[in-house]
Amino acid sequence: MNRTIAPPIKDAVDFDIKLKPYEQFKLDNGIPVYVMKSDEQDTLQLELVFPAGSWYESESLEAAATNFLMKNGTSKHTAQEINESIDYHGAYLNRNAYHENATYTLHCLTKHTEVLLPVLQEVIQDPIFPEEELNLYKQNQKQKLAVNLLKCDFVANRFIDKYLFGEFHPYGRVSSMMAYDALQSESLHAFYRKHYTYNNCKIFIAGNLPANIIPLLNQYFGTTQWNGDTHLVKLDLPIQPAEEKKFRIFNDENGVQGAVRVARHFPNRYHPDFPKMLVLNTIFGGYFGSRLMSNIREEKGYTYGIYSQLYNFRQTSALNIQTEAGRDVCEATIDEIYKELLRLQNEPVPQEELDLVRNYMIGSILGDLDGAFQLIQRWKNLILNDLDENYFYNNIKTIKTITAEELQQLAKQYFTPGDFYELVVI
Repeated sequence: MNRTIAPPIKDAVDFDIKLKPYEQFKLDNGIPVYVMKSDEQDTLQLELVFPAGSWYESESLEAAATNFLMKNGTSKHTAQEINESIDYHGAYLNRNAYHENATYTLHCLTKHTEVLLPVLQEVIQDPIFPEEELNLYKQNQKQKLAVNLLKCDFVANRFIDKYLFGEFHPYGRVSSMMAYDALQSESLHAFYRKHYTYNNCKIFIAGNLPANIIPLLNQYFGTTQWNGDTHLVKLDLPIQPAEEKKFRIFNDENGVQGAVRVARHFPNRYHPDFPKMLVLNTIFGGYFGSRLMSNIREEKGYTYGIYSQLYNFRQTSALNIQTEAGRDVCEATIDEIYKELLRLQNEPVPQEELDLVRNYMIGSILGDLDGAFQLIQRWKNLILNDLDENYFYNNIKTIKTITAEELQQLAKQYFTPGDFYELVVI
């Protein structure tokens, strides 16, 4: 080996990316378990997923409140005792409620799995929603909301979703003081019993797993039909976007910055244009070297950062451009956003820029596949959206093969300024 000669540089697009397959098991009661094993570190991640997001609410905020308060008391232990048990073993039990799904995720050392599974079982199968914990939750959430409503970016995020989807749609519905006050323990119990059931549960586990992990999961989650057998019907809720498309809101008279949002509807991930738009959006505003950043941050100095993103919602999607800029340059920022939209319509992307973005996107995917935790998250997103590895490989193919002409045609179809909602909150 001649160490005076540098090794050849291999572009990310030249890698043949393979999505490592998972193992699948079923517990005795039918709960599917998706497993990604790794011996790298003596840790594991165990996630239980339920169709218990805001889409299924009959009362505003009950999905998030139910998900949060399940951990705050059972018939045997208080919230403090549960948290102390988890903290004592250096573990972390996280919970989240999204639009469609809600999750409970345990991160722990492999050696403590057998001790912590009974705690997780109790949280999932025996919450009692104590009245004092509900009252504390309401108080804390209302205080957070009061503080956040003074922030222009928070207010802008609330309003742009409402304009895009409608204030009564789960994607556009927002929290309020009245909604927090209206939360009742009985309704949380009812929501819990309907959605957190054995037949609505999926389990995703990754890491350095104990040899007896499946028998352990079966012992605590697979031997009974806990919480009964419920079959949910996902309602087809209509989107009711705002009729107007330009909005200016005055929120903080003493503020020095304004929040800018420019957004439009877009087909969801099942549409053939979605993977193509991922590439076009990256060029436009999806990474630090994007056109929006080069123009509005680097050249004009209007903002510290500006990004565009595609929402990955189940029913539909949206393209959202967001930034915070000086109050005196918010309108100029919007003008520059539209200039970049039109430039992509009128001029093909140079090959050098397209090659750079291809390598960036493939490199990001390679990073996202680095380790069992990241791999199981990738598989979880596919499984929960009724997709398989073909969707993953088709996206890779699109990134590697899409042409400048295809991107220009896509921009002509979706980047017309008049199709965008425009919001400034100052």
